[in-house]
Order: sequence, then structure tokens, then C-alpha cells
Amino acid sequence: MKDVMKGVRVLEVAQYTFVPSAGAVLADWGADVIKIEHPETGDGQRGLLRVGGKDNTASINFLMEHSNRGKRSLGLDIAQDEGRELLYEIAKTSDVFLTNFLPEARTKLGIDVEDIRAVNPKIIYARGTAHGAKGPERLKGGYDSTGYWARSGSGMGQRGPSEAPAMQPGPAYGDSIGGMTIAGGISAALFARERTGEPSVVDISLLSTGLWAMGAGLTGSMLAESTGGGSPMAGAAFINPLVGIYRAKGGGTLMFTMLQGHHYWADTVTHMGHPELATDPRFATASAFTENADEARAAIQEIIETKTLEEWRDQIGPMKGQWGPFQTLGQLPSDPQVIANDLIREVEVEGGSPFRLVANPVQFDEQAPELRKGPEHAQHTEEILLEMGFNWARIQSLKDRGTIN
Repeated sequence: MKDVMKGVRVLEVAQYTFVPSAGAVLADWGADVIKIEHPETGDGQRGLLRVGGKDNTASINFLMEHSNRGKRSLGLDIAQDEGRELLYEIAKTSDVFLTNFLPEARTKLGIDVEDIRAVNPKIIYARGTAHGAKGPERLKGGYDSTGYWARSGSGMGQRGPSEAPAMQPGPAYGDSIGGMTIAGGISAALFARERTGEPSVVDISLLSTGLWAMGAGLTGSMLAESTGGGSPMAGAAFINPLVGIYRAKGGGTLMFTMLQGHHYWADTVTHMGHPELATDPRFATASAFTENADEARAAIQEIIETKTLEEWRDQIGPMKGQWGPFQTLGQLPSDPQVIANDLIREVEVEGGSPFRLVANPVQFDEQAPELRKGPEHAQHTEEILLEMGFNWARIQSLKDRGTIN
């Protein structure tokens, strides 16, 4: 893939997934991303032993790899004066400073906007927060489960009148979407600086990303509130029988979303082996199709229950209407479209077995990125300092004082 970010240096002082995943995307695109980790403890995410109900204790830390592939790790104690000065030296050579540290921590450590801009006035400063850079909760932290999923309305979207809210579908769900959004914001800021010479402060929160994801429904809800109507909700009952969830034989599930229902009706039922339904008086015209929607839905469900999901994939694959299978994570690596578009890539491990990672969703010139393994804790400390002109005696002195690892 074309390294569209080649020559861009990103200095990352961040932990866990939300903001580091943005650095991972930029690294996929060719940026040199230097990840600062505490010399003793490293990124706190390295210590998470169980994630999403799955052990995270194997040789490959799946959550760290997802959000840190392709970076270089420098073990540096920025709470020490000498460590902070070293950070500033790296900032002088960087295009982007990326952080998710809370405001009080940024001030205490001397890594707020004014601190970093004092040594590099042209640097783009990007900060990811839970609730935004302003307002009464600007000092509070949070996770995607709280800021993106619960607070933004996503978790209530499939909730019935008496049901408890749902948990988000998987670990780092909102974090990953938010990280991709941060990478896009940084890209726009780099483009603007290239055009105008002026840097930007880029702010993205889990809350803002969650609201954007629910934006169409939220706008409809606000309009409905002003007119007295009901709010649009995903999963609500549809008049159109070619929009909805259908259960197949053996437990598989199909999602139909043919918004122009009657337009696709004849083709759909023909591919399903029941062309007689196309001319059935109950469904033959658009008005009759709408009036008898419940009967049409029942007919579709009865037909789909006769075959398995895999059988239906083969049979209705060529039809014109839009549909998709509900898939488990275990099924995704063998999905023909996932394979054809290189959405999952193999990562080489020096001296070990390769493993697979999900590529970020953006491709340039129809080429998927080549993914590189994430760094071990402080793996590149000496390499980076040697590039900066440090000699071995100074490196050893910094190690002796616990400034670096």
C-alpha cells in the first residue's frame, strides 16, 4: 500500500485503546509513531489479563496488537525533569502530539498544549477525551462502554419496553471507531497545515463519536419531539416485509434491508423458489403489498425456516435485493468478501509464529496496508535515542537514573 503518511512523525503519550488505536491507523498509513510508555509499568493495557471474557495472557496480547501495531516504544519517565526534557526534544521533531491523559495529568506532567507548542509551535496537538474538552465533566475519565455506548444512546437502540440495556458487542468497540475518527481528524489538520502553515488542536471524545454514530436517529428524535411524533429507532416494526430479521433452519439469521420493498418482491421470492408469490393478488401491487405486509412477512419467515443460512447464501446470493447474514467472529475470517478485500492481514513475528490482525478500513489505490507487529514494552528506546544523537554513555546514565528503560 502507498504510505500516505510517510515522513510524518507522531509522538504518542496515551494508554489503552481509544487514542492509541488512532496512532495504529496512522502507523498503518506509514507514519513513524513513537509511543511513550512508563519505563517500569508501560501502557496499563499490557496488564489486562482478561478482556471480553477471553484470557489475554498468551504470547500475543490481542488488545495491545490491535491498537499499537507498527509503532516504536520508548520507555521514558516524563515525571522526571530530565525525562520531560527528552520528551520535548522528540516533540521538536514531531508533526503530531497525540494524548488521552486527563487535563490535570497533562498539566502536572507538562504536556498540555502550551507546553508542547512552546518547543514546537507548528505541532498538531490531538487529544481524545471521554466527555469533551469543555463542560462540567471535562476533568473526568471514561471508557467506550460508558461514554460511547451507554451515554450516547447506542446501547438503548435495540432495547424493548421491558428489556435491560445491552452491553456493547465487543471489547474496544467504541474505542476503535473513535480511534479511526481521530486519525481522520489528524489527517485533516495535517492537510490544513500544509495549505496554510497553521497547526490545529484536534479534539475528539467518546461521547461525540457516539452521538455522531447515532446522529440520524437523534436528529429524527429531536424533530419528532418538536412535532409531537415518535422517535425513529432501529429494530422497530417495519411495514415493509423486506426489511427485518429472519431466522433460518438450524439457528442462522438473515438481515433483509430492501427499502424499496415491492420493487424487489418478485425477484426475491423467485430466487427463494416461490415465484407464485410474485403474482399473488395479496402482493401483486404496491398498495396490496403494503396492506398485506403482515401476511407477506409470515410467508417469508415460513420459507426461510426451511433451509439453513448456508443454503440460503448459495441460493439467494445472486438476487438483486440487499441482505446480509448475521455472522459470528469465528465466521468472519472465512467470509469471501473479507478475504478478497484483504480485511484481515497476517503479521510476521520474528522468531515466532505469524498471527492475524484486522486491517483498518481505509485502503489507498486498492491496496491493503502491510501490518507490522506492535512493540514490546520499551523495545525501541535505544534505537530512538541513537537516532537523536545520544551516545551509549548518556543512554546508560539515563538508565541508571530510571529515566528510561
